[in-house]
Amino acid sequence: MTQLDTAPVQFIPVRALPIVKATDLGSVQVLKHGNRFLLTDSFGDIHPDSRGLGLYQGDTRVLSCEVLRVGGVRPVLLQTSVGANYRGGIQMTNPSADRNPQAKTRAGGLIGRTVGISRDRLIGSEGVSERLRIVNHGGDPAAVSVDLELGADGADIFEVRGYPRRERGRLLPAAATDRRITFRYVGLDSIEQLTHIAFSEPAEAVVAVNEPLPDGSDTGAAVRLHWTVKMGPGEMREVSWTTWSTERPVEEPDPEPASPAEQAALFPPIPRVSPDEGAAAYHAWERGTTSVNSDHELFNLVIKRSVSDLRLLVNEGPGEDQRYVAAGVPWFTTLFGRDALISAFQSLAFRPQIAVETLGVLAAYQATTDEPWRDAEPGKILHELRTGEMARSGELPHTPYYGSVDSTPLWLILLGATFDWTGDRGLVDRLWPNALAALDWIDKYGDRDGDGFVEYERRSERGLLNQGWKDSSDAIRDRSGGEAVPPIALAEVQGYVFDAKRRLARLARMRGDEDLAKRLDADADTLAARFEAAFWVEDQHYYALGLDGEKRQADAIGSNAGQCLWSGIVAPERARDVVDQLLRPSMFSGWGIRTFGADQRGYNPIGYHTGTVWPHDTSLIAAGFKRYGFDDASNRLIGQMMEAAQGFPDYRLPELFCGFDKNDAHTPVPYPVA
Repeated sequence: MTQLDTAPVQFIPVRALPIVKATDLGSVQVLKHGNRFLLTDSFGDIHPDSRGLGLYQGDTRVLSCEVLRVGGVRPVLLQTSVGANYRGGIQMTNPSADRNPQAKTRAGGLIGRTVGISRDRLIGSEGVSERLRIVNHGGDPAAVSVDLELGADGADIFEVRGYPRRERGRLLPAAATDRRITFRYVGLDSIEQLTHIAFSEPAEAVVAVNEPLPDGSDTGAAVRLHWTVKMGPGEMREVSWTTWSTERPVEEPDPEPASPAEQAALFPPIPRVSPDEGAAAYHAWERGTTSVNSDHELFNLVIKRSVSDLRLLVNEGPGEDQRYVAAGVPWFTTLFGRDALISAFQSLAFRPQIAVETLGVLAAYQATTDEPWRDAEPGKILHELRTGEMARSGELPHTPYYGSVDSTPLWLILLGATFDWTGDRGLVDRLWPNALAALDWIDKYGDRDGDGFVEYERRSERGLLNQGWKDSSDAIRDRSGGEAVPPIALAEVQGYVFDAKRRLARLARMRGDEDLAKRLDADADTLAARFEAAFWVEDQHYYALGLDGEKRQADAIGSNAGQCLWSGIVAPERARDVVDQLLRPSMFSGWGIRTFGADQRGYNPIGYHTGTVWPHDTSLIAAGFKRYGFDDASNRLIGQMMEAAQGFPDYRLPELFCGFDKNDAHTPVPYPVA
């Protein structure tokens, strides 16, 4: 142990509390850098509730409780600020009992609102540092009690999201000194997760928390640390701490190791979390990204926020020198094929390096075997990669999981588009074997019954029922509200395949393979003709969402046909009908295009794919409008989406928002878990 760790080590039993299912993300403060992210409430606290608060390293929650009390009570919140995606500050004060400035509150006998309290947090690749600063603004000396409650449950992110487990691993006693705490959890995968917290000041007391508070609430804490901060008038004091995590394989973990060497291993050197790391990363990102300036300040702010958030979403790995744009904080902060590919495609004009990196990492994980448990087939591009305990122990097939019908054609689309933007012949040559394998998957495995369409049907018992981008179980319906039964051929997926073969035909010609180019162009022509015959719904003048296992049309009105415009598979003479249908009040909310028409059975403005508005979906539809020459309609969609951005904090468009009509809700209504 270091000089700071010479105090005796005590082992504190840790309570195993039920893990609260995350169902709501309202008013969550988010910091992220690399593969580490932090979710707290507006006070900076972590405690059990439906938001899944915590510090996460990849797919593991390494800190599940961090609750601050000053003077025995929760401070009064004044302001929160996120100076950057990797650092933030919270300003608070002590509560006042009434309007009498001389009144003593129960906050340690302090005069109300005379103590300034701030929490400044910084997240980096090595850990999280936090500085608690307390200032005495009163005219008398003050002794302020500070209590910090801590706990770690080692929960897999799928547990936090509510996936049931028959059993889970063991929480071992926490190792503690007056300056250090190490929490330990041994998973079913025989990996010990260790969460380390080191303090700048020795605590006066470190005690176990064995029961709820007197009011019945429970912070989920295992340990409480106490300090008394003494200050003269106008004086300031600080307590800071660093939190980080490690892991190691174990066979028979020792609950309370006695030897000095074993105890020392529980208190590794404290990492330095530097603000320079995040600042340098964002500065380099901005310098290497196309800048856009217009005479419209709102547009500039939305673009600036979006470019910054792309950097926030960057994850390192999974292999050496690999990185990608994660699908979304918090539940999808990992590699998703479809999401990474669409993000990379839409970022080509700003930062083509994202596309190059995305193509490479997905090619590295392209399936080479037929494995029903993972819905894997040779040539297929993954759907989702997970690295937490539940994946490692075989409870989930996400190692990776391949249940996505559209990742493979989207990978081909991105390869063609990246060459169009960069002219990088070397990239195409290097990835050409992967491209041929992907084409082979489309023809051999994607077209399950030989009818010329790409369908999906899960083979894994833990796999997704629906495997397009609308992957909730109730997303694909007919006009009566009935849910389609797999295997299902989605309309937009046929468009993706059409576009992929057109783009690969151009690349094949560039590489001198005229025979392959002709075959791919012919395939695309045939697919377009079959698509018109099978998917067009004459009495609705629109395309069906898909075809079910009996080749019956799932003919509800949804946004899928708009993405068919983006891919170019729609017959030109029918494009006007598609645009008109999408701009009807039942589909266009005033902010964006609903996923499902509001005048149909099954519509729900809060349904994940049955009435909400997804900005990425609307943006692809706007691109489709533009492709077919409907410029005014395209500009209308983009203008309204930019206006919607004003209704969200920091002009940050979320994954999705509710489909309520603009005339009824004058600002976009947030989706609870976006």
